[in-house]
Amino acid sequence: MSSLARNLAATLARDSAAPAVRLGDHVLTYAELDGASARVAGLLRDRGVRPGDRVGLMLPNVPQFAVAYYGILRAGAVVVPMNVLLKSREVAFYLDDSRAALVLAWHGFAAEAVAGAAAAGTDCQLVTPGEFETLLADTAPQHEIVERDDTDTAVILYTSGTTGTPKGAELTHANLIRNTQVAVDLMSITAGDVVLGALPLFHSFGQTCGLNASVAAGACLALVPRFDAGQVLDTVARHRITIFQGVPTMYAALLAHPDRAGFDTGSLRLCASGGAALPVEVLRSFEAAFGCIVLEGYGLSETSPVASFNHAGRERKPGSIGTPVAGVEMALRDVTDGIGEIVIRGHNIMKGYWRRPDATAEVIDADGWFHSGDLARVDDDGYFFIVDRKKDMIIRGGYNVYPREIEELLYEHPAVHEAAVIGVPHAELGEEVCAAIALKPGAAATPEEIREHVKAQAAAYKYPRHVWIVDELPKTPTGKILKREVQAPADLPA
Repeated sequence: MSSLARNLAATLARDSAAPAVRLGDHVLTYAELDGASARVAGLLRDRGVRPGDRVGLMLPNVPQFAVAYYGILRAGAVVVPMNVLLKSREVAFYLDDSRAALVLAWHGFAAEAVAGAAAAGTDCQLVTPGEFETLLADTAPQHEIVERDDTDTAVILYTSGTTGTPKGAELTHANLIRNTQVAVDLMSITAGDVVLGALPLFHSFGQTCGLNASVAAGACLALVPRFDAGQVLDTVARHRITIFQGVPTMYAALLAHPDRAGFDTGSLRLCASGGAALPVEVLRSFEAAFGCIVLEGYGLSETSPVASFNHAGRERKPGSIGTPVAGVEMALRDVTDGIGEIVIRGHNIMKGYWRRPDATAEVIDADGWFHSGDLARVDDDGYFFIVDRKKDMIIRGGYNVYPREIEELLYEHPAVHEAAVIGVPHAELGEEVCAAIALKPGAAATPEEIREHVKAQAAAYKYPRHVWIVDELPKTPTGKILKREVQAPADLPA
């Protein structure tokens, strides 16, 4: 029997007055976070929510997210985190599919949340600053933590739906308790640390490595509701951030900020990158500019999320996602020319997809190996190097082209800020290699110059025949470049 909420109780016992979560100058101590979460548990009790029931959580990166998250867990219910930008149709799907008993939704997105909840037949409680706290003050708290089995579901994280209808990954209390401790150990997070919370808390990376790891260690999580490079640099300087966690586009944006040198970022000691492959050029430039090390790791929603990482006390290999974390195995399957699909087994693997046994069977085999869909190679030291997603691989005239390899070369061009390499249908070759480029502020380069830069360093079948410049590339809510939405120009030669 256990509960992820026990981490909050343990930290409360150590130092109740320590800052737990802050947004600007507004700070919640651990005592305040614990007390408010107890009142959320009481509110859920009063609304008829029982242990095991699902509760939607549609909040941005604000202190109320942490309050509601731990309140739901304290009540023994299951958290269903939801992107605040969902439209009413999507809200209805999430709530209906999870059979949620209630959804807590941020007032700023009330119209879509209320309409979606009504369509799903789910009770909706709006969270409006001031009003929500008044509601909690009038609610009798539930101080006790409802115990759950290790195998009981704590959180249902819906995948992004890149391959069809979103599926809910069921993460158990045991999954998240262990993965949270892994994150604490990897980054050596202590009670004295201030962790920047710029990653969305509704996403697995921000939730496990940001919120849950900070609470388990007794650190302070400094929230940024929406990533903005200038605001992040200001937050780092003002609140003496020691740990930054981000996706590659965040690192590129911080590097490119024109006033970067004007901010005192000397408090940073460690940065962690995940969510997508970090271009080696970006990693090296960031470490040189900010004077701190960047540890790149790898994981998925289905793996809680951390599966592998570079370790601060061992050799770090640029371009590598490191080695499997403690208690986790990784291997390659269906290997061709040294490249195969990553499979993962260990304490971090989800229970399965919510109410989708067929989909679960497609990704978790009889021996417990989770099939990731990511292609990689592994060196003699056991370090894994992501090559690409299986579905992103381009087959040009019978040759395999891995977009990430070409993107690495593109990022070495001094004018390139962001790059996405995609395959475009071609009558004779099957697919042609193409690239969409966003330039650095104030930089200039022609598509021809960029193409020649890659052509000089890559085999003839690999370099992009067509390059076009865009203002910015489409991204997911977590900041990953969304290749499926990168559109080739209509006048592209056949």
